[in-house]
Amino acid sequence: MKLKIIEIPNPLLRQKSEPIEKVDEALSSLMKDMLETMYSANGVGLAAPQVGILKRVVVIDVAHDDERPAPFLMANPEIIWRSEEKEECSEGCLSVPNQFASVERSYAVKVRYLNEKNEKVELLAEGFLARAVQHELDHLDGIVFIDYVSPLKRKMMIKRLEKQRRKAAKEE
Repeated sequence: MKLKIIEIPNPLLRQKSEPIEKVDEALSSLMKDMLETMYSANGVGLAAPQVGILKRVVVIDVAHDDERPAPFLMANPEIIWRSEEKEECSEGCLSVPNQFASVERSYAVKVRYLNEKNEKVELLAEGFLARAVQHELDHLDGIVFIDYVSPLKRKMMIKRLEKQRRKAAKEE
């Protein structure tokens, strides 16, 4: 089932998410719904707060369009190691549509989480996957990628987003 993605300035995006006890049938179903929502929005990651649910759950799939899907469904994910090597790249977010900014993040991370079968998993992620992991885990702590840019640039991005919304509302 496709879920509604909430956008800045919705206050739910600024709250810290609650850990989950275990991955049960209901949570596994939520993960699948989040994955469907992410795919339909052409995203590579989605965190539960972005669909209005304050639980520590994210889904990520950085496979290219011409590749087979390779999703990661994560409950209670935590980064247990970060590389000292950093990389700066442009990021966007489904909760801040059509806005992009350069963000510096660790090139590699090791993340521990429960998968959709409630199994403990550790993943060493590098490059784009590591970036997606860090971006989505930020959402679980109420952090949005625009928090990494200057206050002036953030204000400009939010103004552009509001202008897009007004234009879209007029066209309806």
